[in-house]
Amino acid sequence: MHIDIITGFPGILEAPLNESMIRQSQRKNAVNIKLHNLRDFTKDKHKTIDDYPYGGAAGMVLKIEPLILALDAIFEEYSVDESVIIMPSPRGQKLDQEMVTKLSLASHLVFICGHYKGIDERVNDFYPVREISLGDYILSAGEIAVLAMVDSIVRLLPGVMSDIDSAWTDSFNDLLLDAPYYTRPEVFRGKKVPEVLLSGNHKNIDEWRQQQREKITRERRPDLYEKYKNQ
Repeated sequence: MHIDIITGFPGILEAPLNESMIRQSQRKNAVNIKLHNLRDFTKDKHKTIDDYPYGGAAGMVLKIEPLILALDAIFEEYSVDESVIIMPSPRGQKLDQEMVTKLSLASHLVFICGHYKGIDERVNDFYPVREISLGDYILSAGEIAVLAMVDSIVRLLPGVMSDIDSAWTDSFNDLLLDAPYYTRPEVFRGKKVPEVLLSGNHKNIDEWRQQQREKITRERRPDLYEKYKNQ
């Protein structure tokens, strides 16, 4: 997979993209991630990437010209039809594990990091931008949302996780939240690991975990549990 990220603030992304699983995924050549500094596509001496909104409003708006020039540069190498262009936005469809799984099958992803009040709407006149939301709240920088999306996608790529079963048993993969997990010591301050997990009986362990997943989902996310029961 190839991932291009357009940002006016690459410093927010550089360190996280070179740590932990994302770093390992690049070392294993499972993914190639490239940052594009929006300021490199400006034409004024101040490298301005934002301006006041027409019609008057609080805040600033990312300018259309450097953004389109950045996209043009990326698509000199890739086909638009074989790519997915994503922009974090509260107006977008809410990200869930099903969407993450589908995005992990793409060969090329382009992320546009929003900032300030938003992005000049005309970007949609030039490129098919898919808006995706992390949830019903606002972040100060689109880079933060993009990091979350990239991490959730990259961990599903072949060869990235040493134990892919761990990913497929995570919360949300089948609409259920995950079961509780325990590790050593067996007893800590009088609190003991559930006996079933020490039994060695994998059938009983699987049944217990499934029961716990259903119980936790029913109590904490009744909306998900209802979907699970009705699927």
